[in-house]
Amino acid sequence: MARPLIALLPGEGIGPEIVAQARKVLVALQRHGFEADLEEAAVGGVAYERFGHPLPDATRALAQRADAVLFGAVGDARFDHLDRALRPERALLGLRHALGLFANFKQVCVPAALASLSPLRAERVAGLDLLVVRELNGDVYTGQPRGRRLSPDGPFVGQREGFDTMRYAEGEVRRVARLAFEAARQRRCRLTSVDKANVLESSGLWRAVVSELAQDYRDVELTHLYADNALMQLLTRPTEFDVLVTGNLFGDLLSDAASVLTGSIGLAASAMRGDGPRGMYEAGHGTAFDIAGQDRANPIACIRAAALMLRHSLARADLADRVEQAVAQVLAQGLRTAEIAGGAHTVQVGTAAMGDAITEALG
Repeated sequence: MARPLIALLPGEGIGPEIVAQARKVLVALQRHGFEADLEEAAVGGVAYERFGHPLPDATRALAQRADAVLFGAVGDARFDHLDRALRPERALLGLRHALGLFANFKQVCVPAALASLSPLRAERVAGLDLLVVRELNGDVYTGQPRGRRLSPDGPFVGQREGFDTMRYAEGEVRRVARLAFEAARQRRCRLTSVDKANVLESSGLWRAVVSELAQDYRDVELTHLYADNALMQLLTRPTEFDVLVTGNLFGDLLSDAASVLTGSIGLAASAMRGDGPRGMYEAGHGTAFDIAGQDRANPIACIRAAALMLRHSLARADLADRVEQAVAQVLAQGLRTAEIAGGAHTVQVGTAAMGDAITEALG
């Protein structure tokens, strides 16, 4: 069997520091039978400085050859004056298009040792492990027509109005729902589909297509929730969820709300998926230039992103479980990076020390 190729795209800010720790973990897994080729390339602002574009052709080609992409962080205010197409953040959109990615996975875990960090009561979030699957390419964010005009009718005729179009095609819903059903099969076999079928035609289609697809996944328990109810339940009984699947707009809100439950943006991992096993995996937080180069960044989200990559793109769920267990073990021992430090029986460590501890805990 050919060795998988993993593209490492550190980016800027704290991106190189956290990707370096995830690399340590991947290399350490060699002693558990994991072999892969790791190849690094420039992306974002550092790529613009070297090559004149945030997504150079060589970087795009590497990502397209790779079995999976591990992404750091991009974004640098020094380049805000550039045309939009040349700003560091556009590299993400370019990679999404090049790799055909249409679904975002947001994994949110709250081990008991960190439950006190959550804005909710610790007993409500301790042991939380949920996955939000969000459709990325459709819905009101991209639907046409859209724009601004003078209102042609209604009580405010003649006044300025903005308008957007919320729309979904059957195939768009089916492909993201299938990914969510498959993910639920690898977890606890429970899937919650979130929509507003009581008022929106696009949501009515969404619910119908997801229900039809459920016939192919009779081992997965499917429930439907309206988006407002889903958000309320996410904040009142979050541990009862396993996998949630929803459209672009509702997914934007739900995935951000779920991430807040951890109490730190350095803990939740993200992935972008498309047809087939290949995907792009990232911590999902920003470049944090204020702490870059100071050995203060939390690498856990990036390491968890590597675990998602092992599970969903590289068919090594056994190693993904091992990485998650190592993270939980280190946190239970009391090791903390700066933004989650504090409390009795804890020890503050730097980025590299946290990566070393998790690597050692792999056994």
